[in-house]
Parts: sequence; C-alpha cells; structure tokens
Amino acid sequence: MLTVFLGTDTKKALAALNAEVEKKKASIIRLTDTSSVADVEAGLSGGGMFAQKRTVVLDRISDNEALWPLVVEKLPFLAESSDDFFIYEEKPLVAEKRILEKHAADSRSFDLPKSGKERPSVFSLVNHMRAGDKKKLWVGYQQELAQGNAPEAIHGVLFWGVKQMLLAARSPEDGEQAKKFIIELTELPHESRRGGEELEYALERFILTAV
Repeated sequence: MLTVFLGTDTKKALAALNAEVEKKKASIIRLTDTSSVADVEAGLSGGGMFAQKRTVVLDRISDNEALWPLVVEKLPFLAESSDDFFIYEEKPLVAEKRILEKHAADSRSFDLPKSGKERPSVFSLVNHMRAGDKKKLWVGYQQELAQGNAPEAIHGVLFWGVKQMLLAARSPEDGEQAKKFIIELTELPHESRRGGEELEYALERFILTAV
C-alpha cells in the first residue's frame, strides 16, 4: 500500500508520516535522495513470499534525478504491495503530484500558509557547520530530533549543505574541508549499517568529531 505526504510544511508532514510509520509493526527502511541506487532498488523491490513485512519511507527522493525515475516506474507495484510505502515530497511538480496521488491509497498535504514564511529550521544546521560552531550544531541537531525530524532527513540536509560549501569555497582550504565532509557523510550511512550503529548516533559522532 502507498501513502503519500506532500507540502511545504516539512515539520508537520514528517511528524504525521512518522506517526503513521510508528503504528506499523514491521521492519522500517528509510531512503533519501542521498541513498545509493542499489539501496533504493532493494527498498522498492518486494520482500518475497516468506519475507518479513516491511515499512519503506521514501523522503524527498525527487531531489535526486538519478533515483526519482526508479520510484515513478515502481508506483503501480507500490500501490499493490503488501508492504507499506510512505512517500514525502516537499514541492512536487504538477505532473509528479498527479501521478503520486493517482497511485496512493491515501494522500495528505501540509502546506505553509501563503502569507506565512517558511522556516526550515533544519537548514540552520548547515550554517552552524559552515561556521565550524560545533556546540550550536549539536544543540540544533538535538532540537531537530526532538521535533520528529528523521536522522535520514537531517543527513540529507547536511549532505546538501556540504555540497553548497564546496561550490562556494573561497580558498583551497575551504574546498578541501568541504570535500572531506562530503566523503564522510557519503560513507556514514553505509558504515552505520555495517557496524550496526543507528544513523542517529553516527550523525552525532560526526558532529562531535569531524566538525
């Protein structure tokens, strides 16, 4: 079954999504735009007749042009699957929104008021990382976790942030630091999985030791 969450109010959308995920008594797989092709393909595939029931969360995959077509192609399968699939997209294109809603058993939208100002507080973590302010970065990270932001989503924002750091580097030293962060954040989910460490704690370790 496929459930879709849409909208610019990321905090509310992810809180609602995570609340639904917590109700499922199944193995949880979380995938983001920084996941590998192999991981996404595995997550989208069926577990098999005798496999354990799964809950798969696809968080803003459309931000990755290489991964999004894999999801779109599998939408009919996800809709009919005995596993539970949850998709969150912040600002889908009209065509993307239409096809997601077409295949979803349930679709929910969480948009910020047009007169209000979007406040993606998680992006403040990027500013703290750029400034090398480890204390503010750690405090901000803990606040994001307390607000219900998934570690995978936070990891995706930090990864986006270090790519922007590399593009905006004003010196060779800044560029090398950004490259170092990119390498470490790319490997972090894989090392976490291999070592049996939850990504939440692997990210905290990165904040406290690498930044």
